[in-house]
Amino acid sequence: MFSVRPKETVSMLTRDRVRLDADVYRPDAVGEFPVLLMRQPYGRAIASTVVYAHPTWYAAYGYIVVIQDVRGRGTSEGEFDLFAHEIEDGFDAVNWAAELPGSNGQVGMYGFSYQGMTQLYAAIARPSALKALCPSMIGYDLYSDWAYENGAFCLQANLGWAIQLAAETARLRGDEAAFQKLYVAARNLPLHEPIPARPHVLKDLAPDSFYHDWLEHPTPDDYWAKLSPKTHMQNQDIDLPMLHIGGWFDPYLRGTLHLYQDLAARSQYPQHLVVGPWAHLPWGRKLGAIDYGPEANSPIDTLQIRWFDQFLKGINTGLQDELPVRLFEMGSNEWSFFEQWPEGKPKAYFLASNGLASLDDQTGTLVETPPEAIAPDVFVHDPWRPVPASGGHAPLPAGSYDRSTLDCRTDIVTYTSAPLIEDLHIVGEAIAEIHCTADQPSFDLCVVLSEIKPNGSVYNLTQGYMRVNPGQTIAPLTIPLQATCVQIAQGNALRLSISGACFPAYPVNPGTGAFPAKTRLIDSQIITVAIASGKLILPTTE
Repeated sequence: MFSVRPKETVSMLTRDRVRLDADVYRPDAVGEFPVLLMRQPYGRAIASTVVYAHPTWYAAYGYIVVIQDVRGRGTSEGEFDLFAHEIEDGFDAVNWAAELPGSNGQVGMYGFSYQGMTQLYAAIARPSALKALCPSMIGYDLYSDWAYENGAFCLQANLGWAIQLAAETARLRGDEAAFQKLYVAARNLPLHEPIPARPHVLKDLAPDSFYHDWLEHPTPDDYWAKLSPKTHMQNQDIDLPMLHIGGWFDPYLRGTLHLYQDLAARSQYPQHLVVGPWAHLPWGRKLGAIDYGPEANSPIDTLQIRWFDQFLKGINTGLQDELPVRLFEMGSNEWSFFEQWPEGKPKAYFLASNGLASLDDQTGTLVETPPEAIAPDVFVHDPWRPVPASGGHAPLPAGSYDRSTLDCRTDIVTYTSAPLIEDLHIVGEAIAEIHCTADQPSFDLCVVLSEIKPNGSVYNLTQGYMRVNPGQTIAPLTIPLQATCVQIAQGNALRLSISGACFPAYPVNPGTGAFPAKTRLIDSQIITVAIASGKLILPTTE
């Protein structure tokens, strides 16, 4: 390892003469080094240290590390417009970084969330100096991987992020009054205004926020196609060696997996995937109510150095000899390795009930053979007291929590298996198929898969959510659950919990068919849902 020189701040000009500022960290040594570039909107001093080692650590391994404020953020000039300039600015930034004094002309990029997205946008423009990426927790299709989940607006995540970015804009403009109001709103989300998804604090203080556009486009259309990395990357057959990084409780895991699977199917370069038991942040051994053990501590910094050593320095790090898919199995709390994304063997559990699954948490059952008949289970969604979010990937805080008290609510129907006679290994995306009807034109379904311990505690493992619009085919509803990797120990049981809300992770469905941008709180209807039958399909391994 090298010692590291004091940080220096340098600037570049984009093609339209906008100044972008960056902090540069260099090894204190003679010679030329590859460049690691991170482009982010939160103030470059943070440098994603909420999940990564500080840039000085990377520089000590023989890299020039560049942390750049994107246009209109930090001290960079220009107007910030979410993702709008990242293709052109990313291309210019890569080329500029490749020409920095001491650079050997080889550039890699790293970063998560927005910083992961800037990697994909930069790659779209095909700068010749860009040789390797490590995108973490991204939205490949911005509509279905980030803003919406199965047609439901991701309210808590989108609103919280929009307020955060708006507060930063107010701070940069020196508008203390606006910043203070947004700061307060970020810590107590405004969720109960006349149009709940349209709080006045954003309408008044951030009228140009991306959030308003996202609300106005509740279905996939050209707006999303033009904005999404997926459209450009597939059309232009973008291909680079990538280390894909995700978390089982990250709301953007869908994007990480979709990007990996797309590239793994067509890439001429290595595509590796790592998924840990992490939320969007932090990446550590403890999340929610669970300690996943020391193996769950993030290995990502070390893996990224090996990745860049391989593809920027030409060092044989042994990566080519390792299985490319590394998944943390919760329960056993160990890493499992695969040649490709595993195709689990489907194992079906069927819903069985005497019609009282919403009243007695032992009445609804999961059985391995289809029941001859099932009495319909009826539950009532009351918008006055919607089922609250508790753990999972979409709410904050994310993770696994004991939901035994929540499952006692009568607006949640539960189906529980017998104790397992042997360990059950689940890896991949479970699917719930539900035959149901409702007395309103539109309704939502939240499906949660949990593990029941012998002491009666119920810990959520994964969940799925779907909005059913007027006229949508509902025979059956097919609801994908967030991909997971977990070992259910012998003696434990499975539970499937079904409800009509998961608030505030998603907006309360008013039942009228109106989308969140036009849903007035006063118009929300009571919705009665009847479940006639269904099954849970688990991807399992031996």
